[in-house]
Amino acid sequence: MVGNGATDFEYDISPSFPDIAYNFNLIPKKLYDNYTKEGCKRYFRDFKPMQGPANCMDLWNQISKLTQGLNWYDLYRPLYPESLSAEERIGKTIIGGEEREYLRGHTFREFTPFLKHLTSEPVPGEKMNVYGSAVSDYMNLNETRTALNIPTDVQTWSECMPEDNTNFTYHIQSEGSIWIYPFLKEAGIRILFYSGDTDGAVGLAGTRGWIENLNWPVKTYW
Repeated sequence: MVGNGATDFEYDISPSFPDIAYNFNLIPKKLYDNYTKEGCKRYFRDFKPMQGPANCMDLWNQISKLTQGLNWYDLYRPLYPESLSAEERIGKTIIGGEEREYLRGHTFREFTPFLKHLTSEPVPGEKMNVYGSAVSDYMNLNETRTALNIPTDVQTWSECMPEDNTNFTYHIQSEGSIWIYPFLKEAGIRILFYSGDTDGAVGLAGTRGWIENLNWPVKTYW
């Protein structure tokens, strides 16, 4: 099961964003028509040169300007980062009668460590912008864990661990994860892939594109 996964960079993220922006009435039809008519195509992190004539970059910049400041991960939700100190980010909960600590929310740098070039290191002593602390607080409630039948010996929940507490490392590759789906299919492993319909980052338009490009037979249309 994969949720909002960047799968094929020929379709996902930058290539599909103009379609998403247009479908949300964020850019005018004339701008969208000019971009698509010219065959423009921008790629995530510029891993391939932009397709189309020279004016494509100007059209892309117009799209970017009209959509800047939006919540790229949920186009219906405003941006509302909290400013928390390092001490305020440490939450406490009681699990199995024992006090446990957890990290509240995530910074942009923690959530997207593959975009380090766009973020700066936190300054010691200064507050940092944090997203999702309410989710962390809710998931670490004893009542929530009990309702989800999570054993008391399981660690506290954190959406994204800071890099110094994990051995997980991101590697960017041009094909994304599309390569693995034929292997899963051949092995008879069933796949559930879902996309958030208000997600501007890895949106529904890109998901539909690479699934159609697989050209697998449709057993039941839904």
